[in-house]
Amino acid sequence: MARKTKADPPTTPPGPRRRTFRLRALVALAVCATAAGGLVAYRTVAAEPGERAVTVDEASRLALSRLSLFQASPVAVKLTAAEGGGVEVRVEGVVDYRTRRGAGRYQVTGANGPLDRGLVVWDAGGLGLAPEPAGAEGPAWQQAERVARQGWSPRTYTADPLDAGLQLIVQLGADRPDNPLLLAQSGARRLGRDRLDGRDYDRFSGPRAQGAAPDGERSPLTYWVDDDGVLGRVTMRLPGLGTPTTVAFGGRDDTAKLPEAPWLTG
Repeated sequence: MARKTKADPPTTPPGPRRRTFRLRALVALAVCATAAGGLVAYRTVAAEPGERAVTVDEASRLALSRLSLFQASPVAVKLTAAEGGGVEVRVEGVVDYRTRRGAGRYQVTGANGPLDRGLVVWDAGGLGLAPEPAGAEGPAWQQAERVARQGWSPRTYTADPLDAGLQLIVQLGADRPDNPLLLAQSGARRLGRDRLDGRDYDRFSGPRAQGAAPDGERSPLTYWVDDDGVLGRVTMRLPGLGTPTTVAFGGRDDTAKLPEAPWLTG
């Protein structure tokens, strides 16, 4: 994980419960910033009927969405990632874009039921996994504070869908809006309008990094942005997987306080 305070996160060898979530298939993911500041994964999706270039107003709302996340921090987040072979990982937690840290619970299920579960913390440089403390109650960020530094199994990000999703989450918020003109010029597209949890959102494909997508093809990142520029959902398609990784935001969590234990010495 990235250096956040006085010391790096724990370097203790992984415990027996560590799950590496390896996906050794055709996953070659790179999440990067375009000139417009948007996030692009290097895998394209063919255009769908009815999509069009964004208007000035739409580009402005899309450009505002990352700042809206930053200002709402800490925000509740849910991640669903398919690992292939019927294995699915779910994470529910909170992320603070002022510190670029997140904490939550993960659960891994397969075709025959639950496989693994525990706590996860992550930041811009990587993630750490730990078992939940015995008899744990309350939100994941609170339980993570009870885990000593040596109780975490840390790693830098890999190409696994879980890692790619967590890395995407931590990069989505920004302390300033993107440039709407550059977003439009980089290939952002309006795909349609959907209703999610009783709220209306415009659905956009993200900008494309130069050379990442052939002309006429859109980004694998899809954003749901409401009329006020609030980001409700993001999906990311990965090579070799039919089910996209989904990130859903639930709004500000005023009670959340991100743990210090994984990042501080002691």
